[in-house]
This record gives sequence, structure tokens and C-alpha cells, in this order.
Amino acid sequence: MTTSETSRYVRLHVELVLEVAEPEALASAATERIEADEYMHDDERTHARSAVLEDSAEALAYLVDPFDLLSDVPGVDLAQASWSCEQVDYDPDAEGEEWDLDDEGDEEAEGAEGAGGHEHA
Repeated sequence: MTTSETSRYVRLHVELVLEVAEPEALASAATERIEADEYMHDDERTHARSAVLEDSAEALAYLVDPFDLLSDVPGVDLAQASWSCEQVDYDPDAEGEEWDLDDEGDEEAEGAEGAGGHEHA
């Protein structure tokens, strides 16, 4: 590809820390999403149900979809997406809490996934 062809592509990095205030509600919503997935095989569905009931990060990964986040953005088509969710140590009261995004950036750029990871091309 020439430089003019590759300049059409933009990598968007987003990192969020969420507080799961109601893990049961999150697991329930994820279970509903899994049950409604007509393309999921029964053995995969059984594993997914178990995973979302045990781990809020897994539940969140089933509910968050980058395609949904960009569906209303005019002039862009999502070419590839990879996302993951994981439990983290986080203190919302800590002053000067800074994220070192460079440590994970190289892995994410290569499509690395953690717990609850998903990828679409």
C-alpha cells in the first residue's frame, strides 16, 4: 500500500476503568446477550454463561462492542477491532493516578487480547 492508501486508516485507543456497582445486573444482561446470539454454538454458549456469572470482566466483554460505538459516526467504516476486559487494582481516591498507556500500546497494536477479549475483522 502506498502512503496515501494507508493514511485513510486511523487507530483509536480508548482505555476506561469502570466500577461494577451491580455485578448481578451486569451478569444478567450478558447472559441475555449470550442467549440471544443465534450464531453461538451450544457448547460455546454453556462456557460463556459460566464465564459471565463468575467474572464481571467477562460479562462486560460480551456487552461492549466497538461496532456499536461507531455505528452513528459518519464517514467511517470499522475495518478491524480488538477489545478486552480485565479486573484491575484501582483506587479512585489516589491523587496523581496516571496510566502508562505506552506499556500496553505495543501489545494492543498487534491485536493482543486479555480476559474477555474479542476480535472482529
